Amino acid sequence: MKASLPAQNCWFLTGATAVGKSQVGLVLARKLGAEIISLDSMAIYRGMDIGTAKPTAEQQAQVPHHLIDVADPQEDYSIDRYLEAAHAKIAEIGDRGRQVLFVGGTPLYLKALLRGLSSGPPANWELRAEIEAEVAEVGNQGLYQRLELLDPVAASQIHPHDTRRLIRAVEVFRATGEPISHHQLQFEEGQVAEDCRVFVLRRPREEQHERINLRVDSMIERGLIEEVRQLTSDGKKLGRTASQAVGYREVISYLSDGDRETMLANMKTRTRRFAKRQGTWFRSLSECRFVDLEGETAPEAIADQIIALPTD
Repeated sequence: MKASLPAQNCWFLTGATAVGKSQVGLVLARKLGAEIISLDSMAIYRGMDIGTAKPTAEQQAQVPHHLIDVADPQEDYSIDRYLEAAHAKIAEIGDRGRQVLFVGGTPLYLKALLRGLSSGPPANWELRAEIEAEVAEVGNQGLYQRLELLDPVAASQIHPHDTRRLIRAVEVFRATGEPISHHQLQFEEGQVAEDCRVFVLRRPREEQHERINLRVDSMIERGLIEEVRQLTSDGKKLGRTASQAVGYREVISYLSDGDRETMLANMKTRTRRFAKRQGTWFRSLSECRFVDLEGETAPEAIADQIIALPTD
């Protein structure tokens, strides 16, 4: 059953990694009289600060921020848990007579807040391990062909190389006897952009890539390697969710093999690919309106431009 959607009247500022959301978000929040709820699936983790470009203590002091540093990186923090917490914060902020502004770049969180979510049954780790073993034998293409037989609708929406989603789709069918697409269809219908306040910052491709390269270099200079070393000290391991954060996996590998140049190159490549996937998600959501940027436009001007856009 589709959950209530209290976030549909909130403001959203999103966009690909390194596009410049944080500074614009601070200005926009002040102009709106809003409090910020993080829309970042990795900023929820304590100690994962540099690699997630988490708002600084100074920035968080300027405008109240929520859903940052709420879980340990060894925990698996599900999207259902995030939605429950976000909806509670929306109500709290509304009771204070304040606006709500979501700032961050996790498209799945954005879609779930706008349209609700059907994630299917809870993860069945034993069954998932069996399917992962199958992938090792038959490869992604073999599993994709099986999914085409089990759930052709889901197969049409999943790339054959997207191992994680392929495994999840097969897992749901085997666990429930129902295609995952049956759970998800009711959540695919979106609203028109003019009825929403969802603004996506966007830059030219080459400029975005340069900003990503500079961010990766800056993170290393500011101590990302030491941050990861501390997070994994005494044999600790990041949880399934936290370990997916861009940059952390590459640094963990570096701490094992010591190849710094490979680490940097892989971080930049993976971050660019991540930004590309984010863009694909945003373009697929009818609720999104794009705000095109180029160069060093002042955050105040961008915020004013967003506020001036008509909404119904």
